[in-house]
Amino acid sequence: MSTDFLARILDQKRIEVEAARNELSEGDLREAALQRDGRRSLWKTLMAPGPRGANVIAEIKRASPSKGSIRTDLDAVQTARSYERGGAAAISVLTDRTFFQARPDDLGQVRSCVNLPVLRKDFIITPYQVYQAAVMKADAVLLIARALTRPELRDLLGVCGEMGLDALVEVHSERELDDATRAGARLIGINNRDLTTFETDLHTSVSIARHLASHQVAVSESGIRNRADILRLLDAGIWNFLIGESLVRSDNPERFLGELLGE
Repeated sequence: MSTDFLARILDQKRIEVEAARNELSEGDLREAALQRDGRRSLWKTLMAPGPRGANVIAEIKRASPSKGSIRTDLDAVQTARSYERGGAAAISVLTDRTFFQARPDDLGQVRSCVNLPVLRKDFIITPYQVYQAAVMKADAVLLIARALTRPELRDLLGVCGEMGLDALVEVHSERELDDATRAGARLIGINNRDLTTFETDLHTSVSIARHLASHQVAVSESGIRNRADILRLLDAGIWNFLIGESLVRSDNPERFLGELLGE
């Protein structure tokens, strides 16, 4: 397998979007997306620390390109309910089937069984996928700065606004943060994982968080494994954390989530 995971994933995503367009036109999908209402605000949930001083976006994730299968038997509904009981502020649902073993109804089922905002985590490169997210009943989408030009990012943020969806814009460098800021992003996901090599380093969040504008809010993503990692990032002024693998691998996600939050 090539070490440039992101390039391989984006190539596959273009194929998938084209196939979907052949089944349902972008215009018809957009009309269906506009009928969606009742959204939950991820932005309002994350703009301030939660009752225990931090917010965790807990992730539904069965596999990854670098690690392979993590928990193939994961039940999305049971796991999401466990996350909510454990104190999660929001749920992230990976919807990529080829590389992350998502199932078509994961996001809709999760959205129906919890009262939390639900983020569609995927490799979104076209408005078509934003419309898909709205039809899936997502409340927010992930946009990856490295996968988009600045004009593309700005345009997709505009589509998110039109659909009433929040956007978590993911960066891994100061240059990508600059692109995100100029495109109008306010919710900034700092990915500690390099999407070229899939190696992780928490210092990425500590370093980049210093450069956020006053109107922006940070979410540290990837590589967060224990309470000590949370405390290190809290000291850096970050109170939002997107956590997937360590929760999914836990024998008791509800209890482990409580431990991460300081119980």
